[in-house]
Amino acid sequence: MTSRVAIVTGASAGIGSATASLLAERGYAIAINYRSQKEEARKLCEKIATKGGRAVTVQADVAKEEDVVRMFEFVDRELGPVGALVNNAGVTGGFTRVEDISVKTLEEVFAANVTGTILCSREAVRRMSTRHGGSGGVIVNVTSIASRTGGAGEWVHYAASKGAVETFTRGLALEVVNEGIRVNAVSPGLIETGIHAAAGDPERLKRMAPSIPMGRAGTVEEVAEAVAWMLSDAASYITGTTLEVGGGR
Repeated sequence: MTSRVAIVTGASAGIGSATASLLAERGYAIAINYRSQKEEARKLCEKIATKGGRAVTVQADVAKEEDVVRMFEFVDRELGPVGALVNNAGVTGGFTRVEDISVKTLEEVFAANVTGTILCSREAVRRMSTRHGGSGGVIVNVTSIASRTGGAGEWVHYAASKGAVETFTRGLALEVVNEGIRVNAVSPGLIETGIHAAAGDPERLKRMAPSIPMGRAGTVEEVAEAVAWMLSDAASYITGTTLEVGGGR
């Protein structure tokens, strides 16, 4: 049996918050990671507690190694050995054409989306792997359908970072496949979150919804269900795979 302790990064809002809530309902003790949205994380923690779940909040910038190490050590002490990691934290860097992108934006996007995912996965593997005395576990990386579509004219830089995460997902999965760890990715498409407004286009959902074969944007709850399924024993024979949640896009 793997530990029923889950770390969800970037869990104070959007997909991360929905995932943390759903996993708590399904019996996981949850570490709610946030970078700056302390109040939102606290409210989510209280919500989980009122429903009889167990959760803690932990501030950490996943792009910083010292923060990631501190976060995992905190979870070790407060909840016990981690058995599930959801690498959800990330940034878009805003909308821009490649010809206009700055080095600062590239560094921020790749630090959060790629380096953060790898650092968190590193710490998880050190605890989960049977090679290191662990009892196994599951890692799910939240990527984006932009990694396939390319994000032209909007966020090629963001799409490239998510493509890197999908490559990392496949490689890590094969590296630890015989150490009791499964590694997969969930790739959302157009989802109703604040990411669009934060990137500078609050009307993007309305504008793009007609281009989705299902005719609508997805919900954070629909993505959370996919993540929870990937973490569950129902997906026990699946590793190194990316599951798209995009309404047919």
